[in-house]
Amino acid sequence: MVHVWPLALHDGELTLRPLRRRDRTDFDRLRARNADWLRPWDASDPDRGRAGIDFRTLRRWNEQQARLGTHLPLAITLRGGAVIGQITAGPIQYGALRTAVLGYWIDREAAGRGLVPRSVALVIDHLFAELGLHRIEVTVRPENTASLRVVEKLHLRSEGMRRAAIHVDGAWRDHLVFALTAEEVATGDDGRGVLRRLQYEFPSDTPTT
Repeated sequence: MVHVWPLALHDGELTLRPLRRRDRTDFDRLRARNADWLRPWDASDPDRGRAGIDFRTLRRWNEQQARLGTHLPLAITLRGGAVIGQITAGPIQYGALRTAVLGYWIDREAAGRGLVPRSVALVIDHLFAELGLHRIEVTVRPENTASLRVVEKLHLRSEGMRRAAIHVDGAWRDHLVFALTAEEVATGDDGRGVLRRLQYEFPSDTPTT
């Protein structure tokens, strides 16, 4: 299994790809427009509080970590258009662990259309089929009902609560832990497993074109 960067993952009108320099204006507008929507779920620094996201710094860090193979940071886009969210796998650990943690967010105007579950499924299938990982983990605040619905759709197992696990929105917050291992998914020769199961069970999330 070989980590390749840059890469793009596709499903119908949905494309996951690296951030590009020309995304800066649209990305900054997207974050500003969704500030209140994302505030309860954004990680924060216990010493410095909430720091604004500088696009140039973010993109540079993404590129460095992606080329090292420690993270897989991708922008969520529709039909090759502007960025509407992000999904990141990281840290990616090999050796005896072969695991990764997923995080994601999406534009409020695009929420509720099945795009996040499809994005998560695409990334998990890539991590299992192409990178040979064994376990994927997602942590969710108990209050985040939208994200809880995502892990439910994808059949991630609940593994309990981590108390005061991550500093989010200015305080140490409890997080529920969900996980999936490669043995729990029937992956086809095309590398699709989680995505195929999602679209079979939720056909309304399947792209129409």
